[in-house]
Amino acid sequence: MSATAVLPARTLLLVDDEPNILASLKRLLRRDAYHVLTAGSGQEGLDILASHAVDVIVSDQRMPGMLGADFLRKAKLLYPQTIRIMLSGFTELQAVTDAVNEGAIFKFLTKPWEDHQLREHIAEAFRLKGIDDDNARLNAQLRVANQALETANAAMQALVSQQQHQISRDEISLGIARELLQFLPLPVIGLDEDGMIAFINAAAENLFERGAALLGNEAMLVLPQLFDGPGAPCLAAIDGQAYAVAVHPMGVRSRSRGSLVTLSRHGTAV
Repeated sequence: MSATAVLPARTLLLVDDEPNILASLKRLLRRDAYHVLTAGSGQEGLDILASHAVDVIVSDQRMPGMLGADFLRKAKLLYPQTIRIMLSGFTELQAVTDAVNEGAIFKFLTKPWEDHQLREHIAEAFRLKGIDDDNARLNAQLRVANQALETANAAMQALVSQQQHQISRDEISLGIARELLQFLPLPVIGLDEDGMIAFINAAAENLFERGAALLGNEAMLVLPQLFDGPGAPCLAAIDGQAYAVAVHPMGVRSRSRGSLVTLSRHGTAV
């Protein structure tokens, strides 16, 4: 890729019914490296605009068939992105004023023109066109970025909704599981991953008179008789009855953490 920046083509349309005027303008503007198109009438200018991307138009006012102001009005309506300049030897102030007020004309210059002034006004028109093009490009990029952001937001909202639905389902499942455990005749104690008592069912509360007070305490400290060692099954004597104590780690088939401790009668009373 060449290190030299390639400038976009700058296309200028000259419209005048006098061929010598068109030739003179082309000679004057040759040094500015514009892509110059010419037309001998307003209708011919419209035909060229229909088939070429034009940035700036310089049109005479007094032409047969269609006045320059009318041509520039149509050009504005059909190709509003063009920058339009009127060049005329006739001071038809009312027609020119109306066209300027309607936004059909960017500049009005009289014949005979001053070369430097004409070149400066055309260069200014191209600078303005460049700014307009940059703004249009940035607006298009902004629209694309906004659409991408809307798509990402929609996807995120769908994901959040899906996660909320899953959480809701998990909460329902957890509620059902807690209710089932609550009514089991088997004493069950739930521990969190730090070994703190997070759940105790009705059977366990009945077994330990202070069952409700056990919640939130470290199981190894408040119920030491249930543990010979971390996670090790053991036999415990509670109120003269032997119980087999089993610790069941959670999370093997789910995202649960912690463990369940179950107590089942073992043998005869001790």
